[in-house]
Amino acid sequence: MLPGLPLMSAQGFSFSPDRLHEIAADVLKFAKKRGATACETDVSEGFGQSATVRKGEVDTIEYNRDKGIGVTIYVGQQRGHASTSDFSKAALKATVEAAVSIARFTAPDPCAGLADPELMAKDCPDLDLHHPWQLSVEDAITAARECEEAAFAVSPKITNSEGASVSTQQSHFVSANSAGFIGGYASSRHSISCSVIAGEGDAMQREYWYDSRRDAADLMASDLVGRRAAERALARLGARKIKTCEAPVLFEAPLAVALVGNFVHAVSGGSLYRKSSFLLDSLGQPVFSPIVNISERPHVPKGFGSSPFDSDGVATRDREVVSDGVLQGYFLSTYSARKLGLQTTGNAGGSHNLIVGAGDMDFPALVKHMDRGLVVTELLGHGVNYVTGDYSRGAAGYWVEKGKIKHAVEEITIAGNLRDMFRSIVAIGNDALPRGAKHCGSVLIERMKIAGR
Repeated sequence: MLPGLPLMSAQGFSFSPDRLHEIAADVLKFAKKRGATACETDVSEGFGQSATVRKGEVDTIEYNRDKGIGVTIYVGQQRGHASTSDFSKAALKATVEAAVSIARFTAPDPCAGLADPELMAKDCPDLDLHHPWQLSVEDAITAARECEEAAFAVSPKITNSEGASVSTQQSHFVSANSAGFIGGYASSRHSISCSVIAGEGDAMQREYWYDSRRDAADLMASDLVGRRAAERALARLGARKIKTCEAPVLFEAPLAVALVGNFVHAVSGGSLYRKSSFLLDSLGQPVFSPIVNISERPHVPKGFGSSPFDSDGVATRDREVVSDGVLQGYFLSTYSARKLGLQTTGNAGGSHNLIVGAGDMDFPALVKHMDRGLVVTELLGHGVNYVTGDYSRGAAGYWVEKGKIKHAVEEITIAGNLRDMFRSIVAIGNDALPRGAKHCGSVLIERMKIAGR
C-alpha cells in the first residue's frame, strides 16, 4: 500500500444498522412530541474510493465518506422537510423543529401524507445487494494501469488516454415512519472504466467502455475493459458525415436504455399530474409496437434497481408494465397516485429493474437485418420535448450497407417523435448489458430522419 493511504473499503461503516434504527426512532419520537401528526425519516451513511491513472501515472485518488438524515413532518396536510448531517440528539431535535416550523407555514395539500399502512412493506428480504470490495489504493491503481495498458497494446493508433478508473462504493440506510414502517439495507457499487483516443490531429476519435456491478467478482476483467475501449475508438477512425436522409436507425444497447428512460419519464406520476407528457391517458392503450414487453422486477438478486420497498415504504412487487406494446401501468408514488385518483405502484424514488423482452438476434444479426441504415453509438445534447414527444439528438455511429458496417459516421442529428419511434420498433436484440437498473438490448427503429450534409 502507498504510504499514508488508508484501506478505505476495508474500514466499514461508522454506524451499525442498529444505531441507524435508534436514530430513526429518536426522530419519530421527537416529531411526536413537537405535535407532528405524521413523520417519515431516512438515515443514511456511505463511503468509497476511486483511483484514476492517465498514461501510466496516477492522476487522481479520491475518497468520500458522508452521512445524512432527512426528516419530513406532516401537521395535518401541511408538509415540511429538513435535513442534517449531524447525528447528535441536539441536531436531531433542531432538524425536527425546523421541519415542523416549515410545515406550519405551508398551505395544506389534500394529497400530502404517508402511504396507507396496509401497502407498506412488512419485511425486508435479503436481495444480495452488499458486496464489500477489500481493495487497497495500491491495488486499485494497479488495476487501472492494467486497464489502460491493455488499451494501448491493441494498436499504435491508440495515441492518448483520458484515463482509466477503478471505483468502489458502499452505503446503508434505514427508512422509518410513524405508521409503523421501518426498513433498510446495505448496498455496494463497483466499476472499472477506460477512455482513450485513437488517431492524430483532426482525425482523432475518442471512445470509452466501462462495467459496473454490485459484486466486484462479477466485473469484466480490467484488461478487457481497456481493450473494448480501444477497439471502439479504432472503429471510429475515418468517420464522416452522410447526406440528409430517412433510414432505419439501430440504437446500440447502451443507448437503447435511454429510450426506456424516456418512456419512464413520460408515464411517471409527476409528468402525468402536471399534464406535461405526450403519453397522457395512455393506460390500456398501445404505446409501443406489439413486439415490446417491459417487466418490472424489484427483487432480482444483485440488481441495481432492486429494493423490497420504495421511498414511501410501500412494498414493491413484480408486474408487467407493457404487454405486447400495450401500457399496463404507470410509475406512481403515493403522492402522485393521489393527485391522479389512482393507487401507488410502489415507485416513489423511481422504477425498479426494468427488463425489456429480448428477441432472438444478437447485434451482428440486427445489423444484417437492418440491411441499410444508421447504427447509433453516441448521443449528444438533450433534445427531448416530453410534452409533444419531439426527439432530436446529435449522434455518431456507423453507416450500414447490405447488412455490413461500411464506415463510421459523425456530426449528424437524428430526429423523430417518441410516440412514433416507440410504435416503429421492429426488433430488440438479446445483447442487453447487466450494468444498470434498465436492461434492454439494441433497438431497431423502422425509420427516422437523419440530418447530415
